[in-house]
Amino acid sequence: MLMPERRARKPSFLAFCGGLLAAAAVGLSAYASHGVSEPLAQSHLNTAAMYAFGHGVVLAVLGAASLNRLGRGALYVLLLGTLLFSGSLTGNVLAQTPTTLAPAGGMTLMAGWVLLAFSALRR
Repeated sequence: MLMPERRARKPSFLAFCGGLLAAAAVGLSAYASHGVSEPLAQSHLNTAAMYAFGHGVVLAVLGAASLNRLGRGALYVLLLGTLLFSGSLTGNVLAQTPTTLAPAGGMTLMAGWVLLAFSALRR
């Protein structure tokens, strides 16, 4: 019996980060539902969890894919934007820090998606 040829697979830092973001999002959502009673804090945590989960899944799936340099760079921009946006909202609830990094994170996320869109045209 012949063994099918296997591609050499390298570990993917982006996929790893995506998995961690998705796991953290589940925890944030649970904490928002069961550990926080203030509505604004719940809203901040749920928003942070939603963005972290969605972008974590994208990173987990596309991070392991073979993308062109622009696509891989776009994923790093998405990771940075998610950390800034979700991190700012989470920091506001857990450590009472201001949400001043959230707008920069949102703009970074939009830039990452635009870069990913352009990378799709360059395949």
